[in-house]
Amino acid sequence: MFLGRHSHSVDAKGRMAIPAKFREPLGLCAVVTRGVDPCLSLYPMPAWERLAEQVAALSIGDPDARALKRLVFGEAADVDLDAQGRVLLPPELRRYAGIEREVVVVGVHGSIELWSPERWAEVNAAVDANAAEFASRLSALI
Repeated sequence: MFLGRHSHSVDAKGRMAIPAKFREPLGLCAVVTRGVDPCLSLYPMPAWERLAEQVAALSIGDPDARALKRLVFGEAADVDLDAQGRVLLPPELRRYAGIEREVVVVGVHGSIELWSPERWAEVNAAVDANAAEFASRLSALI
């Protein structure tokens, strides 16, 4: 399980260190892809395989399903942790997420989100401004 938030740098080659406490649950091989929000999602292989099966099972006759398949699979890339616990983020994914020299690494239970610091601050500001409304709308779930 991935919990917490960490800030890390991205080197000139596009590599970023995975927080030490995330390395074991992530494993040596993972998949990174575009997130639904303007961030990247990093999945350990077992979580990726579950998600991939669910998305692949969606009907090709549904335009929303086709769009989701493109979003999830079209930009996905396999990544391997190197001996220093780093992964190489593909340039096109870094551009999509606005990640340059710094990255905010956020544990979201079964996966990890990678955010540019600026976009993370915007998302947090929106959550802070609307926390009571979110809690009210989601109260049936908790």
